[in-house]
Amino acid sequence: MEKISYRLGIGALTLILLLCVNFTPLSANPKDFPFAPGEKLEYQLRWENVPAGSARLEVLPVKTINGRQAFHFVMTAASNTFVDIFYKVRDRIDAFANVEMTRSVHYAKNQREGSHEKNEVIKFDWNNNRAHYSNYGEKKDPISLLDGSFDPLSAFYFTRTMAFDTGDQLERPITDGQKNVIGRLKVVGRETIKLLNGRIYDTYRVEPEMNHIGGVFKESQGAKIQLWVTADEKRIPVRIQSKVVVGHFIGELISAGGLQ
Repeated sequence: MEKISYRLGIGALTLILLLCVNFTPLSANPKDFPFAPGEKLEYQLRWENVPAGSARLEVLPVKTINGRQAFHFVMTAASNTFVDIFYKVRDRIDAFANVEMTRSVHYAKNQREGSHEKNEVIKFDWNNNRAHYSNYGEKKDPISLLDGSFDPLSAFYFTRTMAFDTGDQLERPITDGQKNVIGRLKVVGRETIKLLNGRIYDTYRVEPEMNHIGGVFKESQGAKIQLWVTADEKRIPVRIQSKVVVGHFIGELISAGGLQ
C-alpha cells in the first residue's frame, strides 16, 4: 500500500502542476509577476492522515539558457524515513521558461522511486519548433512543438500569472518531450478552507479533466483530483487532494517564504 499510495501522491502533485490556462497574462513585465527568485513553498504529503513525505517548490535565480534569460523553477519531493523502508522516493525537476513566461526553454527530471529511475532532459528548439527528449542520454525522435508550449512544471508557474474566476474552463498546451497534450481544468468554486495546521485561506477550487490520466485514476470509478489556490494575485496552491479506489492523498502548504 505504501508503494501505491506514494507513487499516486507524487503523480497527482506533478499532474496538477502541468495544468494551466490560455488567458492573457496579468503582466508582460517579469518584475510584476506574482513570483520571483527566492520564493520557496513547502508542503507536507500524507496518505489519508498518515504523513508520507514532503515536497518543495522554489524559484531560483534567473539563468542564461541558449543566450537568453530564463526563470529557473525547481520541484523536489521525498518520502519520509518510515516510507523509505518500503518505497524510497527522491525526485527533482528543474524547469526553465523565458522571463516573458510565454514558453519553456529547458527541462530536466531526476526521478528515484523505489527501483524506478529516470534522468530525463527536454531541449526546446524553438527555431525549428522541435522538442528533443532523452533519458540517461538515450535520445528519441524529436516531436513538433505547439505554439506556447510549456513543460509540466513551468506550466504551473504560468498559471499563476493568470486571472480567472468561478466557472472558467482553462487550458494550455503541455509537452513531456514525447507527446503534446492540452491540459484542461475547471474552476469549480470559491471556498474558505482550513488546513491541518490551523491556517485559513480564501481559495479557488480547480479540478483537471481526467480524460488523459491513466494508472490508478483510470481504473477508479469517480476518481478525482482537486487543487485549492489562494484567491488573490499570488495564486499559491495551498492544498492538493486526490480521490481513488484505494483512498485519499493530500498535500498541504506548511510554509511559504520569499513572497513578493
